[in-house]
Formats: sequence, C-alpha cells, structure tokens
Amino acid sequence: MLRMFLAVTTMALATWTGTTTAAEATPTPTPPATPTPTPTCPPAIPISASVTGASTTSLTISYSIFFRPPCGYDPPMTVSLFTSREDAQQWRAAVAEVVSGPERNGSVTIDRLTPDTEYWYRFTDAEGRRDPYVIASARTASLTSCRATATIDAHWGSGFVATVTVRNTGRLPLDRWRVSWRWSGDEQVHTAWGGLAETAGSDVTVRNASYNGTLALDGATTFGLLVTTSAVPDGLTLTCAR
Repeated sequence: MLRMFLAVTTMALATWTGTTTAAEATPTPTPPATPTPTPTCPPAIPISASVTGASTTSLTISYSIFFRPPCGYDPPMTVSLFTSREDAQQWRAAVAEVVSGPERNGSVTIDRLTPDTEYWYRFTDAEGRRDPYVIASARTASLTSCRATATIDAHWGSGFVATVTVRNTGRLPLDRWRVSWRWSGDEQVHTAWGGLAETAGSDVTVRNASYNGTLALDGATTFGLLVTTSAVPDGLTLTCAR
C-alpha cells in the first residue's frame, strides 16, 4: 500500500514539475517598437542668399542658414554656378563651385569667371543634400563701362543749358556710349549737340555722335543740351552704358 502511495505521489510531482518548466520556458511577448515621430518643420525657407559683390571675374554670395537638420542644413555649404536657369534647375553642368566656411551666416567668393556674364547659383550641404528653394542669378561686371556727369551752365525762368561729360571708367576702350535719365517735371530737350537725343515721355537717351563715340581708357568727351522747363532742376541723375 505504501509502495502504491509513493508511486502515485512521484508521478504527480513529475507531472507538476514538467508543467512548471514548460510554462517558465515560454518567452514573454516583446511589445512593438514605438515609431520615431516625424519632425514638423516650420513653414519657412531653411536658407537665404543674395549677391553682395561683383567684379568682372568674380561674384560674392552671402547666405544665412535658419535651421539645422532635418529641417535645414549644417555648414559648410557648397555653392554651384551654372550658365543657364535650365542647367541650374537640373543640377547639370556646373561651371564653378566653392565651399563655404563653418559659419551659419557667411559668404563665399567665386573667382575666374567671365566678364559681363549671367550665372545661376544653388546650394548643397556637407551631406550632399541639395537645397530645392534657392535658385537665383547674378551677373559679373562688364569690362567696358562709363560715367556721366552734368553741369548746368546757365538757367533762366523758362529753361537752362547743361554740359554732360562722358568718361570711360572701364578696362577697355569704348567704341560707343549712351547716357540716359528721366525728367522729374515738364522738361523737354529743345536742342542737343555732341550727341543724338531720343525722348519717350519723361525718359531721355543721348547716344554718341559719329565723331565722339570712341573713348580710350580714362578718355572723356562732352555733349550739350538746351532744355525748356517751367522749373530748373538742381541737377541730373544720369546713367551711362555702352
């Protein structure tokens, strides 16, 4: 009888031990990973830029980075130049590139460019991310340029006489020139000498005569004006170009 009791007890213990062991071996389910939230970027352009200097062979472009990644960029920035808007839009055939310093507000100067040429510029960050927003143009200065200044020689109640001096301030000789301005009142050119005057409303353009269009470096010439008006101006603001 005792042997039967011990056998039954042993079997019961074995059954209870096996059940416990199986339960302990069952792995605890791992909770699903919490997805990383997508940051909400402010509704603003992450970088701005403008041309702050131009020479005949260089452009200086200043920039400001407003946000860090993922909404913005970390310097240094690469500025790429293209010779057409289409190339810039497609990031195709860049003709020059320069890398900025570590500043978030800085500037770069790109040299060895062609005078009097329009370029389009875009930005790339240090990780190679291309800025999709900033795409703008800038033009290098012309080798040929001039300056025009006016002197009012005499005036009276209904008009005045002025002399305009045109000077070559460029790096090459000039083969022609034109001077433009806009009247502020009822002025009208009655007579012009030393140049050919054209008027369109308040806008006036005087082009060189056949004998004084060529100007050597720092060379100068003059033309004169007889103007009718009800109020003589204090002076003229002139623009000179080739």
